Amino acid sequence: MSDDLLEVRGLRVTMRGAAGGRAPVVHDLSLRLAAGEALGLVGESGSGKTTTLRAILRLLPAAGRIAAGQVLFAGQDLARVRERDLRAVRGGRIGVVWQDPLAALDPLMRVGEQIAEVIRAHGRGASRREAHQRALGLMRQVELPGAEAMFRRYPHELSGGQRQRIVIASAIAAGPRLLLADEPTTALDVTIQDQILTLLARLRAELGLALLLVTHDLAVVWQTCDRVAVMYAGRIVEEGPVASVFAAPRHHYTRGLLGAAPSLEMPGVLPRGIPGTQPGPTGAPGCAFAPRCPASDHKCRTVTPVLAAPSGDGHPAACHHPLPTGLGAGRA
Repeated sequence: MSDDLLEVRGLRVTMRGAAGGRAPVVHDLSLRLAAGEALGLVGESGSGKTTTLRAILRLLPAAGRIAAGQVLFAGQDLARVRERDLRAVRGGRIGVVWQDPLAALDPLMRVGEQIAEVIRAHGRGASRREAHQRALGLMRQVELPGAEAMFRRYPHELSGGQRQRIVIASAIAAGPRLLLADEPTTALDVTIQDQILTLLARLRAELGLALLLVTHDLAVVWQTCDRVAVMYAGRIVEEGPVASVFAAPRHHYTRGLLGAAPSLEMPGVLPRGIPGTQPGPTGAPGCAFAPRCPASDHKCRTVTPVLAAPSGDGHPAACHHPLPTGLGAGRA
């Protein structure tokens, strides 16, 4: 039996198109996450990151469907359990922090009551008074000032950073083992982003949480995560320890992402974009990155590469012509 808290095996997600057919948007995706570990899932918009996160919880839109694969959480396959049993997992053993805190909160309900509601739903008979007191404690734990007064406010009365702290407090209210975070800092200014990331890191350490972080921001991954998985066109194309992948990327797409990120070491140097655009959903063979890749050839356009580690040291990449594993490839 696997020691991983979360293990996704061969996940395939399809979406119904306007013409009625189904298009694959996540292809044969596998990932693992140990207890207490943080994994960053990165890639351009449209790469399938959020769809993967939603598939883990079976919260896909009506047009979406898990066509194949397993989502093993603590040994239980969430892709197969009954909806009734899944409700105990969502918001209970797995907490979620969504990208837009204003959309995640009920605009007609006081924020403190929203935290207390999660406690009552998953708290094994907690009274209203107990839930109220525990909600106040959680608000203090996520560093919200004046918890008593803030408890009675509505979402529109709070700043973006305060709303995100309320969402985080709700996500940890039932004592989860795993936290899923979908672009949790995108809508915030830089100063507040850093505060939220520092808060997530502290809560991870204090509560022993595992974290699956969806983001397009490589700096966020560097600050927050132990490992990173890079997605492109619905597939993971590279995976490994953050330091290893960032210092010596093996996939040409990962190298392009790193080159497109601003560098603190060279503030006067403009980042390089990746030529071309990401393709739409397709089940065609070949590497989806081939049209944008400087190293592509006939094999890349006709044979789908598999995620594999090199024969010596190094982390896995799905590339027919991977970059060398020596240091220094990240910013070249």
